[in-house]
Amino acid sequence: MKSMKFLPVFFLALLTSCSNDDNGPVNEEEVITTATITLTPQAGGTSIVMTSRDLDGDGPDAPVITVSGNLNDNTVYNGSITLLNETVSPAEDITEEVEEEAQDHQFFYSATNSIGTAAYAAPFDTDGNPVGVNFTFTTTNPASGNLTVVLRHQPDKSASGVAGGDITNAGGETDVQVTFPVIVE
Repeated sequence: MKSMKFLPVFFLALLTSCSNDDNGPVNEEEVITTATITLTPQAGGTSIVMTSRDLDGDGPDAPVITVSGNLNDNTVYNGSITLLNETVSPAEDITEEVEEEAQDHQFFYSATNSIGTAAYAAPFDTDGNPVGVNFTFTTTNPASGNLTVVLRHQPDKSASGVAGGDITNAGGETDVQVTFPVIVE
């Protein structure tokens, strides 16, 4: 899993470190080690939890990906995502920072093999654009595929299709990208 990057602040830090001016504290790069998606059926039932944990960050070890069960076909799930930095104790909840900087972040959800579709839910940023911390996921007929989640930093939320969840024109930089294997039965 990638580390969360705040490039504009990093470049600002480089510029100010070359001068004698003290422009205040620098917001350091955040580390994201764990992404957890919880899908709860709207009609009731057992929640499915999907977790990607990569405790060495950008190190050589691959993330450990777990999915607690299969999704039901033709079902609407309320979804939420949580991001953590588990390299510190107690773990730091990076999701809060993403919500605080909603203008600069957006999650994108895509599924293969027509296993389902995602739609954004509140909260939205101050311009009414999606952030994607909360979403719905509607499954289709039985199939298997992947659910990929991407968090973009500084996407162009006004670009064509971006507010609807199309990452094609989003730009920005990928902070996190995780692919979960999914079975719909």
